[in-house]
Amino acid sequence: MNSPRTGLRIASIIFALFALGHLLRLIKHAQVIVGSHTIPMGVSWVALIVAAILCIWMWRLSSSQGI
Repeated sequence: MNSPRTGLRIASIIFALFALGHLLRLIKHAQVIVGSHTIPMGVSWVALIVAAILCIWMWRLSSSQGI
């Protein structure tokens, strides 16, 4: 469990779960309210794109480790 490949794969899976969560919010049009503020849907679009890019990047990086 000390290999960089394992760490990158786990991080990639975590980012994939975040991306899926934001995608689900966008599909279901779920409102997120923090205190008295409603978080706009645009935040989920940005978070979805960032999480998906990080997921793919880390997965590819773990595949090129060759460990």
